[in-house]
Amino acid sequence: MRNKHKLLIEQLDQKLRPFAETRKILIPQRGWINTIRTSLNMTMAQLGAKLNITRQGVKRIEESEANGSITLKSLKDVAHALDLKLIYALVPINGTINDLVEIKAENLARKIVLRTNQNMKLEDQGIGDEKLAKTIEELASEIKREMKKSLWD
Repeated sequence: MRNKHKLLIEQLDQKLRPFAETRKILIPQRGWINTIRTSLNMTMAQLGAKLNITRQGVKRIEESEANGSITLKSLKDVAHALDLKLIYALVPINGTINDLVEIKAENLARKIVLRTNQNMKLEDQGIGDEKLAKTIEELASEIKREMKKSLWD
């Protein structure tokens, strides 16, 4: 039977695939709301009228987006007012969720194996580099297969 976590990760990676190119997108310094509003030649008062808020309220929304404190509800409201759709996702900085798990598993395996090998060296029982690399690879594979919670410590 297929590993449940592996299947879930594959499904998640499939859902996130359309967002892969978003890593290349640079967020405008003044935020998307301001950038879109000004590109459309729309005043704060005009956007405020669509949102049933004042010009000052629009300014606060734009500032909160620019400094990262805006709420998803506010973004959704602005998107709706501009006839846009808000889409958000949490995407891996590099690669896929599967890649993230592999990196974490390898790092944890390396930490465990090297710590154990250090203790063995003290007892004059250390292993060679080739065997060390193979052991790390095997342990990483096991950690990934079992999706140990210690991956995230």
